[in-house]
Amino acid sequence: MLLLLLCLLLSPQGCSARYDPTWESLDSRPLPTWFDEVKFGIFIHWGVFSVPSFGSEWFWWYWQKEKRPSYVEFMETNYPPGFSYEDFGPLFTAEFFDANQWAAILKASGAKYVVLTSKHHEGFTLWGSKYSWNWNAVNVGPKRDIVAELATSIRNRTDLHFGLYHSLFEWFNPLFLYDASNVFKTRQFPTAKSLPELYEIVTKYQPEILWSDGNGNAPDTYWNSTGFLAWLYNDSPVRDTVVTNDRWGVGSICKHGGYYTCSDRYNPGHLLPHKWENCMTIDKRSWGYRRNTQLSDYLTIEELVKQLVETVSCGGNLLMNIGPTHDGRIDVIFQERLRQMGVWLSVNGEAIYGTKPWRTQNDSVTPGVWYTFKPKEETVYAIFLNWPVSETLVLGDPKTIIGETQVKLIGHKGQLKWVSLGEKGMTVAVPQLTPNQLPCQWGWTLQLTNVN
Repeated sequence: MLLLLLCLLLSPQGCSARYDPTWESLDSRPLPTWFDEVKFGIFIHWGVFSVPSFGSEWFWWYWQKEKRPSYVEFMETNYPPGFSYEDFGPLFTAEFFDANQWAAILKASGAKYVVLTSKHHEGFTLWGSKYSWNWNAVNVGPKRDIVAELATSIRNRTDLHFGLYHSLFEWFNPLFLYDASNVFKTRQFPTAKSLPELYEIVTKYQPEILWSDGNGNAPDTYWNSTGFLAWLYNDSPVRDTVVTNDRWGVGSICKHGGYYTCSDRYNPGHLLPHKWENCMTIDKRSWGYRRNTQLSDYLTIEELVKQLVETVSCGGNLLMNIGPTHDGRIDVIFQERLRQMGVWLSVNGEAIYGTKPWRTQNDSVTPGVWYTFKPKEETVYAIFLNWPVSETLVLGDPKTIIGETQVKLIGHKGQLKWVSLGEKGMTVAVPQLTPNQLPCQWGWTLQLTNVN
């Protein structure tokens, strides 16, 4: 009792664990439980790159550094001589940006968290950063604090957790280029720019996800990542709930931090021992909005449901990206995909949210069948992506218990008949339904109780 009183007196957070600025200590922090339960989030890539909206969000780099012919030609054809990337800043107008409308669209998707690019590699901040003079959304372009507006709407109108992406490095920042020329033996850029920004967004906006990116080929010691994370986990206003990823410097990805991302569009197809996230994008070729997309560039809803099911079965979360337009619209095709995901999850959500991986991830006999599990309810979910032509579905892995096993098609009334195949699983009689009678259109779930 005396020890507890001393803890409360000495520390405002009581006797919760303190973490040292070492990877060994920081990696021992348990991941806040909410993150594994929510399963599905939306990524938003928005910035000055949304103005040219050509090729990729890496537009500035491909045009000015790599001088890719298609980018050079695009600028020569459409903009006057001497036009610089900075000249795109005032054209990032966001006149149609309505944070309440965005919140409604995100809520309708069934996602449980959102991550906004507060600053990408171009260095432009979507909040009025003290450390990004005249290259932020309050001083240039929208003249609005985008981060504050979206955070407020998300928190007031939805149950989504609010998160921020932040790029450590900036392609053309003179301080970063100076440090890079010194092989990162000097630390002018992180000291004056990157670290102050991180402390600023955490203190001001209190994000529950901090999605770091862009190490600039510099080690975590250059960024002082362990020092910052020790503060984040020990003393920040979000110390008990914040979740971080693994992109904190060369060598940290897939090895240190909170959950692992390992690479963009990471989908290993098998169970991993550590919590992970598949960050991917509806536009197969870009994270930022592109005006020159073709319909075939966008993943179909069938492909997106497949990504979600595979990812969750293997213990991951899916972070699905959209890119708004320079004037603040979420394009209609992105809205459609988000709402389609929401429709699917409104039927099948119990097989996604709050689940754990089962003893096997996908079926050993029938392709396109993926399993999830709820231990407390002792319920196994078999999500099948192809409706069987033969009116029967063979499941090679669940072992039935005669007189006890029950099978339901989620969204359809009544029990389904099944036949035991002993050690080889079971055959389920799938109901004969017209397209209009199907519970949903793009993937279906069997709820199995009392199976081994």
